[in-house]
Amino acid sequence: MRKPTLAVIIPCFNEELLIESTVNSLFEVINTLIEKGKILSDSYIYLVDDGSKDKTWSIIEVLYKKNPLVKGVRFVKNYGNQKALMAGLLGAREIGCDCVVSIDADLQQDQWAIEAFVDKYSDGYDIVSGIRNGRDTDSIFKKYTALFFYHLMNLLGAKIPVNHSDYRLVSKRALDILAQYPEKQMFLRGFFHEIGLKTAYVKFDVKPRVLGKSKFNFISLLGLALNGITSFSIVPLRIIAVLGFFMALFSFGLGIEVLYEKIFLNSTPKGWATQVAMSAFFGGLQIFCLGIIGEYVGQVYREVKARPRYIKDVELY
Repeated sequence: MRKPTLAVIIPCFNEELLIESTVNSLFEVINTLIEKGKILSDSYIYLVDDGSKDKTWSIIEVLYKKNPLVKGVRFVKNYGNQKALMAGLLGAREIGCDCVVSIDADLQQDQWAIEAFVDKYSDGYDIVSGIRNGRDTDSIFKKYTALFFYHLMNLLGAKIPVNHSDYRLVSKRALDILAQYPEKQMFLRGFFHEIGLKTAYVKFDVKPRVLGKSKFNFISLLGLALNGITSFSIVPLRIIAVLGFFMALFSFGLGIEVLYEKIFLNSTPKGWATQVAMSAFFGGLQIFCLGIIGEYVGQVYREVKARPRYIKDVELY
């Protein structure tokens, strides 16, 4: 396999404190790989400014003027990390490359693992997924909710490796397949494992964040999780159907018991508190099930509107 042109895409949102140092660190990796003869000298960095309110875009413009291998695009507003990743992947495909690595702007993900990604690509893999060695840098709450999410996704049928992140390499072939999917609410971690291309895994260490703070909060992570579940599994809907069936059986059995006590024992059923508790439980269960159905309806609603994933403001190629 010939040496590839590598594109490194970086979603950015209010990263003025570290974006310049991040670009410099990644060019250090790129230049090292060029010197080793593993990638071509036209490999570049593609920055996606997801509607930053600080000086992130101004810094990107300065970097672009200094180095033509820095490219970028700016959104008119904040659309979220997954859409910024989509813009980076599809943008790099339009500019031209053989493979793309996506990495977070804070460089908590070990950037030197990119060499291992490129080695796997050279071995013939279309997708190389990064797997965290651990979650020591996360809070206890984030650590266990993340593990719960991965196990839940696997239970529901979306086979995503535990501690898999959006730090990955994908080939031009995988990008061409991605471009065929019109979905607006794409869950990329599930997509790249669903399409069935030859996949390898690379483990990497996670470093503490040096400057600024993470833009992912509980709400954004919950939204990502719900999008992943509703995008790649209908198991929750089937669980609702099964629950409904067993609730109907339970109600039928309870009705027979009431008739038996009324006709044969000539007494009215006792246990008013029990009935109230059961009514509250099943009422809450019904509302929960309606919420799950609502998530799927909302997913369909967003897709049917067919609005663009994002709107670009400025592009630097």
